[in-house]
Amino acid sequence: MYTDPIADYLTRVRNAIAAGHRVVEIPASNLKKEMTKILFDQGYVLSYQFNDASVQGTIKIALKYDKETKESVIRKLERISTPGLRKYVSASEMPRVLNGLGIAIVSTSKGVMTNKQARLDNVGGEVLCYVY
Repeated sequence: MYTDPIADYLTRVRNAIAAGHRVVEIPASNLKKEMTKILFDQGYVLSYQFNDASVQGTIKIALKYDKETKESVIRKLERISTPGLRKYVSASEMPRVLNGLGIAIVSTSKGVMTNKQARLDNVGGEVLCYVY
C-alpha cells in the first residue's frame, strides 16, 4: 500500500525511462487516466491503453524516444504537491515551466488540465507535477 499514488505513477514512468523500456504498466485510477491523456495530448508519450479487466485496471503507456539520440522525450517528471504539503495556486499565479516549454499538470474544479489551459479557463487548483 502506497500513500501517494501520483508519486508512484511518476516514479514508475521515470524508472521505465531510466531502464530504457518501451512500455510501462501502471495501476489505474481516474486521476492517473486523465494525467496520461494530458501527456499523450502534449506529445510526451507515444500511445496509451486502459485495461479494465481486473477490479482496479491498469494503464499501459508506450514511451516516446528520439529516433536519432535514443533519449526520452520526457526529460524530467517532478512531483510538486505532496500529501504532506499541498500546493494550490490561483489562475493569476499559475506556474510557467521552463519559460513555457514544459507543462504543469493541475487538478482544478473543471477537471485535470495543463497550466496553460487553466490560465485560459481562468481557474486555479492544485499543482500535481511538472513535466519537461
